[in-house]
Amino acid sequence: MAQVKIYGLKSHLREHRGVISDIIHSALIACLGLPADKKFQRFLALEPEDFLFPADRTSHYTLIEIVMFEGRAPETIKGLLKAIMAGISGRMGLHPNDVEITVFAPPKYCWGIRGKTGDELDLNYKVDV
Repeated sequence: MAQVKIYGLKSHLREHRGVISDIIHSALIACLGLPADKKFQRFLALEPEDFLFPADRTSHYTLIEIVMFEGRAPETIKGLLKAIMAGISGRMGLHPNDVEITVFAPPKYCWGIRGKTGDELDLNYKVDV
């Protein structure tokens, strides 16, 4: 399980939503082994007055938050972060200053999904990668 929130200026996300979505989802599949049909993304397109950031960022500044089950090794998470950053930089040409990603990995028992807690679910993919 991985849920993704993507924050950015409305003008930027409207134009690049599909590419950003593909980059993130491809990295989750490649790095975490998530099934292709497990796509949970929310785009939060903000007006300039609602998205404040330092002057060394541009109007393409994109903030990504990924929440997933605990259990992935540090190297796996670092690989995911690098894959997303490389994809956004390579496919979109964004400067590294314009992409920030945070991964949160709470224990499975902290999740409520389909009427069960996360540690009670039967998953069709591995979490301890």
